[in-house]
Order: sequence, then structure tokens, then C-alpha cells
Amino acid sequence: MRDVSTGTSRMKFYYVYILKSINHDFIYVGFTENLKLRLKQHNNKEELSTKYYALFELIHYEAYRNEKDAKRREQYLKTTKGKTTLRFMLKEYLIKKKQH
Repeated sequence: MRDVSTGTSRMKFYYVYILKSINHDFIYVGFTENLKLRLKQHNNKEELSTKYYALFELIHYEAYRNEKDAKRREQYLKTTKGKTTLRFMLKEYLIKKKQH
């Protein structure tokens, strides 16, 4: 991908991200090409599936060079086995959050 303004090549990434609701016991897994914009959209209640759980903090993300790889990871993390993996991956963070 070429940046038209500078004429340089930029790497394009696809992100799988994990949001934690600040006010509710709710975790959301999503996919995007623009992580900052997507977090802003969730916190502005622009996303129907999360609007009732806003505000969010970004607690984890993974960057992929291939869109299909990122979407596959997102779908996995939304399965029962994937949610178990996620809770294990973020165990210390989630335990600390519950204690406060």
C-alpha cells in the first residue's frame, strides 16, 4: 500500500481487539482496520451491539498482515473455546480488575 501524500510504502494491518466495559461485566471481541477509530465509535455508542455497555477500554489487540487471518482469529475468540483462551491469556489483568 502506498501513502499518496509521501510516496512511501506503508504496511497495512488488520486488528483483532478486545474491549472491556468500564461500567459493566462485558467483554467484546472485534475486528477492524482502524483501531483508534473503532474504539471511538464504540465509546460514542455508534455500534448497536455494544452501545448499552459503553464506555470501553482497550485491553488487548493483535495485528495481522492478512485480513483472512485476522477474521479467523476474531471468529475463534468468539467461540466458547476462544473465550476460555481469552480468559487464560488475560487472567492476571481480569483478576486485578475484579479486585478493584
